[in-house]
Amino acid sequence: MDTSSLDGLFPAPRQPLEVDVGCGKGRFLLARAHANPSTNFLGIDRLLKRLNKVDAKAVRSNLTNVRLVHLEAAHAVECFLPAGSVSVFHIFFPDPWPKRRHHRRRLFSPAFLDALIRGLIPGGHVNIATDYTDYFTEIAKLLRRDPRFEEVPAFQPSEAERTNFELTFMGVGAPISRGSFRKRAQP
Repeated sequence: MDTSSLDGLFPAPRQPLEVDVGCGKGRFLLARAHANPSTNFLGIDRLLKRLNKVDAKAVRSNLTNVRLVHLEAAHAVECFLPAGSVSVFHIFFPDPWPKRRHHRRRLFSPAFLDALIRGLIPGGHVNIATDYTDYFTEIAKLLRRDPRFEEVPAFQPSEAERTNFELTFMGVGAPISRGSFRKRAQP
């Protein structure tokens, strides 16, 4: 597929595009797509079994505005998505890699922010949620220091849009940290 354009991917290619980075079991993605039929949704995950299940649910629900990509998250954002094509990136519960020696594996880095900026339309958003407060603090600090982004009120999912991870963490009383950032028109 020519990744300079996503026109052939969706039946209505000119609709806004929201990307669920690490869509997991698809609870958020499918609920959001159902509630927003005039928006296209792309789910990215590295686990094929998960994507197959999400795909089956999307087909059963006749959600023609959902497409799925089997790729590692950072690679998909950096190399697959055309520049200026995404209105919203949703990045919920990224792996925190809590051991210090594993921090280099974390998704959020200056290079990943460059990829987000490249993929976003002017005014596009990045929505983040995690149960790992220390990681959220690092993510928010990274985004707040980047003059290409400005912080906006945090996205709040509807009850149906809560991810499986979020429901699990809420069930044990874990706090959920949320943040949203908008790409500035001019940094």
